[in-house]
Amino acid sequence: MLTKFKNHIQANFPNLKNQKLLLATSGGIDSMVLVQLLQQLNYQIAVAHCNFNLRAKESDEDEKFVKQYAQENKIPIHSISFLTEEYAIENKCSIQIAARELRYNWFHKVLSDEGYDYITTAHHLDDQVETFLIHFARGTGLEGLTGIPAQNGAVIRPLLPFSREEIENYAKENNINWREDSSNASIKYLRNKLRHSVVPVFKDINEGFLEAFQNTLAHLQQAEALVNDATKLVYEKVVVEIKQEIIMDLPKLLQHKNYKSYLYQWLKKYEFSAWEDIYNLVNAQSGKQVFSETHIIVKDRERLIVFPKTKKEEIQEYFLTKNQEKLKIPLNVSLCKVDNISVTANNVIFVDEDKIQFPLMLRKKQEGDFFYPSGMNGKKKLSKYFKDEKYSLLDKEKQWLLTSENEIVWVICKRTDKRFLATETTQNIIKLEITE
Repeated sequence: MLTKFKNHIQANFPNLKNQKLLLATSGGIDSMVLVQLLQQLNYQIAVAHCNFNLRAKESDEDEKFVKQYAQENKIPIHSISFLTEEYAIENKCSIQIAARELRYNWFHKVLSDEGYDYITTAHHLDDQVETFLIHFARGTGLEGLTGIPAQNGAVIRPLLPFSREEIENYAKENNINWREDSSNASIKYLRNKLRHSVVPVFKDINEGFLEAFQNTLAHLQQAEALVNDATKLVYEKVVVEIKQEIIMDLPKLLQHKNYKSYLYQWLKKYEFSAWEDIYNLVNAQSGKQVFSETHIIVKDRERLIVFPKTKKEEIQEYFLTKNQEKLKIPLNVSLCKVDNISVTANNVIFVDEDKIQFPLMLRKKQEGDFFYPSGMNGKKKLSKYFKDEKYSLLDKEKQWLLTSENEIVWVICKRTDKRFLATETTQNIIKLEITE
């Protein structure tokens, strides 16, 4: 196995020889074999051990074992103790997810603080099979069936091509000591249930099951690469990105029979889960929305627009006093008295000081808003103005209004209210300007 491992490392991770590696080491057989293999090949290594305090004395004995091994072999060691159950309760997650978040957050911190280049874990081929079956059982897209990646950023998994049987045989042949985790025998966890009850059935059906699985995994990974290539090409034809908005042209999207697949590929990273609702947006009325934890997708006539959620501002109203020359939040607004109307631009208005009441207020739309648009006869509901101007839902939410005693003076940078505008005969003129 040592020769096979050496060849695998040199072929797939040739740059590791001169790097400092932090080995995630539980004390179990997989991680202890990985430590010994990298020792044999003279890599620069340190070990990192997490005590999750889930198995009382047994957890403490694991920690003691790893520390003793590191000391005897003159290997730098980093260790930490976690209150995993408390973390899981506080964050409303399972023990497994809590342990994963705790250890990887800590690994990356040690990596950064101590100047290591990579984190290595001892995931192996049987772990790949179990992960595949977990995703398959719960339902997943293609990406969930392509296995654990050999490298994910700074995390490297050099044992992935090796089976649990190979690892056990190597440990016994080389008299490697390890600690048995008693929880691995319990089938109350899904992974253990698959390991002990399901995978053996596949191996019994086909003696070459693991090799066949590796071939299947390779085919799935190639298929995923093809999907990603196609997805990127269609994205470039259909989608325009403007700042934080992703705007999809529906007529162009619907030229593709598999448009649902493209939507899934494009949107999955934004944590959407109500896929049927998203697919139905294509034929929905304008204004229909679907939410994820982080983003919103809205139907806007012939477009789908995706944008991030923003936290509700604690203050929705901002005031501009008579003697105040500038306001910086939420917009850059300057105010000054002038002698005449000197310029015409979307970002500038001139108002009659005698027709407004200070403080002026900057706010968003409210139910029942109306104004008297300049250049038009009579008043108009703000909602009707938005509709006529073809505002998207996002445009409406972003539009600021300047008001006097809650009456609209200016739909900022769009349309003024003629009741408040200065004229050539106005005695007291105030210039208001929006700047970048």
